[in-house]
Amino acid sequence: MCWSATADLTAGTAITAVGLVCVAAVVRARRLERLPVAALPLLLGAHQLVEAAVWNSGGGCSPAATAWAVIALPVLPVWVPFGVLLASAPEVRWRLWGPAAVGLATAAVLAYCLATRPVTAEIRGHTLGYGVNVPWMPLVLTGYLSATLGSLLLAGDRWLRLLGAVLAAGALACSALWRLEFASTWCAFAAVASVLVLGWVRRPQPGSPVT
Repeated sequence: MCWSATADLTAGTAITAVGLVCVAAVVRARRLERLPVAALPLLLGAHQLVEAAVWNSGGGCSPAATAWAVIALPVLPVWVPFGVLLASAPEVRWRLWGPAAVGLATAAVLAYCLATRPVTAEIRGHTLGYGVNVPWMPLVLTGYLSATLGSLLLAGDRWLRLLGAVLAAGALACSALWRLEFASTWCAFAAVASVLVLGWVRRPQPGSPVT
């Protein structure tokens, strides 16, 4: 799969548009507890647009690379588990507090690293590699994936579990095929996979107002 500024710009624009539709749907249905998950495609679409700017900067240290890392690293492991927690029925929330707590701890480590160390981006053919000096990387990566994928896989909603399964498969594929560019390729895959959120927000929910 080839990535470039044009590919990121095109994908980012499309996914951002999907995110706007998702957000509008939950606002119209007055289900604001679902808003963080509904906004996930919007966040990830914007993330791809930021990466287009990283391509255009030619790599290295840049504000775009730092912005990309902030969204990818400390934001997502908090956004995803707490979004799933808020959107879930009360009877399943107890099992989602674990991924949420792991996400907070992981995000704290990653935020500290970003605040104290530079972020670099390197163009490697048709992919981007990001360099952030993170200690205990295997442990931090385990926490990151446990928070993001674990919360989705433990959700009571089958659409969210499907999204978690798709992202887990994508993470394995990206790790196997693009080991040095895992963060970039996995986030791109997550942005595309988040189109599943559109099906989630459009599905009738118990207690939805009749229109």
